[in-house]
Amino acid sequence: MNKFLFATHNLGKLNEAKNFFKLLNIEVISAKDLHLEAPEETGTTFIENALLKAKYSAKKTGLPVLSEDSGLMINALGGRPGVHSARFAECNGKFSSQANIDRVLHLLKDKPLNLRKAQYYCVMVWLQHAEDPCPKIFEGLWQGEILLYPQGSNGFGYDSIFYVPEHECSAAELEPTQKNLLSHRGQAFRKLQQYFSQILYPTSTQ
Repeated sequence: MNKFLFATHNLGKLNEAKNFFKLLNIEVISAKDLHLEAPEETGTTFIENALLKAKYSAKKTGLPVLSEDSGLMINALGGRPGVHSARFAECNGKFSSQANIDRVLHLLKDKPLNLRKAQYYCVMVWLQHAEDPCPKIFEGLWQGEILLYPQGSNGFGYDSIFYVPEHECSAAELEPTQKNLLSHRGQAFRKLQQYFSQILYPTSTQ
């Protein structure tokens, strides 16, 4: 295997994937590169949506596929925005990261810092083909808190309001390499990377 499809239209996620797999000489192409429309995400859980996207993309392209679903879960909001993270502030079919951030901050405006615990969660699904009976699943979880206002300009999504206590800054203030060491998606990518390494460079046994 020298290439696979990453079923995403998100440039930030695609760049992260390319950085992780360039050392294995694996080409990562995106759904956007192939002008492949995204299926409707009808699942009620992250894993359901990731599987849905993987099967759809594998069937459409005939390529091995990696898909992921990820989002922000805020304790004080009962786990919201959760699977609706990307479209949390959707209005008449339109949404943006800034609108999503504004809605979160509005909903938490009366919450003190000790009640603003949150987690970034990511699940990745790897399919060899559309009918693969044994999808591989990799997960990552990143603990943090929600800030009172945005800080930093790196990253994407909710990064500017996701506070990383051990580094005393937001995810948007971390350098990309530092973020990849900590993040939910970085954790999942490393597990997938390890799986690929075992396939491509298996340890010989006597």
